[in-house]
Amino acid sequence: MIAFILRRVFQSVLVLLIVGLVAFAMFSFVGDPVENMLGQERTQADVDRLREQMGLDQPVIVQYWTFLGNAIQGNFGLSYRQGREVSQIIAERLPATLELAFVSGVFAMVFGIGFGVFTAIRRNGVGSNIIMTLSLVGVSLPTFLIGILLIWVFSVELDLLPSFGRGDTVKIGGWSTGFLTESGLKALILPSITLGLYQMTLIMRLVRSEMLEVLRQDYIRFARARGLSERAVNFRHALKNTLVPVITVTGLQLGSIIAFAIITETVFQWPGVGLLFINAIQFVDIPVMAAYLMMISVMFVGINLIVDLLYFVIDPRLRVDGTKGH
Repeated sequence: MIAFILRRVFQSVLVLLIVGLVAFAMFSFVGDPVENMLGQERTQADVDRLREQMGLDQPVIVQYWTFLGNAIQGNFGLSYRQGREVSQIIAERLPATLELAFVSGVFAMVFGIGFGVFTAIRRNGVGSNIIMTLSLVGVSLPTFLIGILLIWVFSVELDLLPSFGRGDTVKIGGWSTGFLTESGLKALILPSITLGLYQMTLIMRLVRSEMLEVLRQDYIRFARARGLSERAVNFRHALKNTLVPVITVTGLQLGSIIAFAIITETVFQWPGVGLLFINAIQFVDIPVMAAYLMMISVMFVGINLIVDLLYFVIDPRLRVDGTKGH
């Protein structure tokens, strides 16, 4: 078990370092931030001096190494656009993205697992066929188009929900939340559905497929032969074994919610780190882009690591195989 954890941690750190290096290499093709920071009256001497002060005259690998050394100490530098500490800017925007991702994740898991179980148990029913047909919308349509359709129906035509912004927020310590205000809760509905719909359909189809496979197993027939109720067979035996392979995919999908939040935050003008990243690209704000990409990478790799460990704990076959290999 310890060897497995150490191996996974080492692989995770290696992935983070490679992702960061690739991101820094790509930044050189985004543009030159000096062009945006200096006015029209700039001279080449001014450009060279500012590039030297910012360390942009150094090779990419040197810039990346310097960034890593500072990031370990919690220093991500100053934003080229705002002139403020990047860590402070992200701390102000992060609560909005995390709340949106949390609500979207809960929506995707609850409805995904629920609809997946229902369509598996009632696979020939009318309701099941309707749900499976409608689920094609969540898989086929791009996220931005789903968001625009929801805005058109619920904001423009029905005038029920806000089309942009986060609504009123309440400060609790250093955290700003919209959960405690009516406008904040209303503002969460449309972007949360937009962000979580794709993940919900994937989870639903995966749960349905695994559930149908489990229901055909011999131990399910034996459970029914013992006289157990359908509820006990479906939820105590079938669903429990269905969720074992679902954990991996579900964990990765929940991790991708934060990355997909860029599109949703742009459509709904949600004041999170995704929208901050889009604005940073437009102004070639490299410290903000680097900090955002590293944050997303840490979340992805961290969730993947947790899922691997949970899978190792839940599935005894992996522990047996690991013991034999050792």
